[in-house]
Amino acid sequence: MSTVIVDVSELSKFDGSSVKALATFMESRIDGTVASAKNEVTLDFEEGKAASKSCLRLLLRKFLHKQALKEDFRVISGGENSFIIKEKKVYEE
Repeated sequence: MSTVIVDVSELSKFDGSSVKALATFMESRIDGTVASAKNEVTLDFEEGKAASKSCLRLLLRKFLHKQALKEDFRVISGGENSFIIKEKKVYEE
């Protein structure tokens, strides 16, 4: 069984209900189980049925777009089997 962890600590500080919405969104889109905690969402896949990393990244970006959070957050890689939803930095002149 392979596991992918999505760190949503910055997203949960911004809006706590978005973490539950992300868990239900991913559960409807992937072939695996989804568990959500306060600061992370865990995706568990059966052996041989794991989604590719680019597919998972695309789904996370699609979620941010549907929730109108794409302007505020971005998805970055957190290592081999993890992603981080990070707040975008705002630069002012």
